[in-house]
Amino acid sequence: MAALRRLRQCHSTGIAISRVHTSSRASAQLHYKVLVVGGGSGGISMSARMKRMMGAENVAVVEPSEMHYYQPIWTLVGAGAKTLTSSGRSTASVMPSGVKWVKSKVQEINPDTNTVRTDDGNEISYEYLIVALGLQIHFEKIKGLPEGFEHPKIGSNYSVQTVEKTWKALQDFKEGNAVFTFPNTPVKCAGAPQKIMYLADAYLRKTGKREKANVIYNTSLPVLFGIKKYADSLWDIVKQRDLQVNLRQNLIEVRADKQEAVFENLDKPGETKVLEYEMLHVTPPMGPNLVIKGSLLADEAGWLDVSKDNLQHKRYPNVFGIGDCTNLPTAKTGAAVAAQTAILNRTISKVIKNEKPDKIYDGYTSCPLVTSYNTVILAEFDYNGQPLETFPFNQAKERRLMYYMKADVMPHLYWHGLLRGLWGGPGPYRKLLHLGMK
Repeated sequence: MAALRRLRQCHSTGIAISRVHTSSRASAQLHYKVLVVGGGSGGISMSARMKRMMGAENVAVVEPSEMHYYQPIWTLVGAGAKTLTSSGRSTASVMPSGVKWVKSKVQEINPDTNTVRTDDGNEISYEYLIVALGLQIHFEKIKGLPEGFEHPKIGSNYSVQTVEKTWKALQDFKEGNAVFTFPNTPVKCAGAPQKIMYLADAYLRKTGKREKANVIYNTSLPVLFGIKKYADSLWDIVKQRDLQVNLRQNLIEVRADKQEAVFENLDKPGETKVLEYEMLHVTPPMGPNLVIKGSLLADEAGWLDVSKDNLQHKRYPNVFGIGDCTNLPTAKTGAAVAAQTAILNRTISKVIKNEKPDKIYDGYTSCPLVTSYNTVILAEFDYNGQPLETFPFNQAKERRLMYYMKADVMPHLYWHGLLRGLWGGPGPYRKLLHLGMK
């Protein structure tokens, strides 16, 4: 029950997970030249860059979590290919040295007074604010969750409390329906809900259980994947492996005690269908960070309202955003954050000199679509949904090299490059290729 209580209380800040802490609180009347709110991938990488630009003593990060997680690897944790322990490190170990770490949760942002109030009642003022608060996960918007996770046969790769439950459900599978869902909301890493389906299919084949399994992917989307080039390849895999894909099906209820999942047909309002499951992987509904949504920084939908070109706020020129919390019209992925860091760094360097930002973000994002325990389709594309591929071959084809990059190379570059502000920029895979050629 303790894990369930933590799940209910979990507040998403990028990819860092909230934990109880006992360290010193922020002092009142604190002031910093650059204040970063959120200690996930965007927040830590930008604080490292700001340290070099402004000096460590002028930079602070507000983040309550004692642990920092590399969440993209949770797809492999849920399939038993990586351990949960390998995905996390202490926040202290990734915080840039000399930068002030304010171990509190952001309660309120007031851009009119250039202040941030924390949950312990303290107020911090700033000259420049970088918002990197991530998005909010809403298991509670599905009837029967999160309490349903106390039952077996159900998991989710989107929470530190539930990702290992996915692997347990997969291991315990005997026969019946293995069901995977995609919600009717924006999500981070939109490929992840189907990646675990392909891995589950591979595991069931390896263990001789596939003939007794119906592998079902119910997605609220009208397509399998948003970029046609890669979607065509995925549809071929779906057909070859006898996977059942149902479009416009949204999970609205989990009856964990009966092992039943209830879906609504988004094209026929009021029509529902009940599926029995032997295994259920839930991708939860997601939405804007609640602090941003309740502030003057939000757009009409509650996301941080920034310029799609340079990541500067549209109404408050000393406020900037990065990552999942923004309304940038591109897929919310770690690769997108990596691409955005160099753009934002350049934007801020110009703004502090009263110059016009001159570097434009093209919306680059990437999704390594894991299709088995040793293959990946590497999707890379821009704001317009046009492929922006790094390598001199067709990336819509499954490749072992891409799996190696996903599973082993990228985590290393994340911990030792991105979080230190040493790696990133438009097309981070392209930069990786260039580094390998030097």
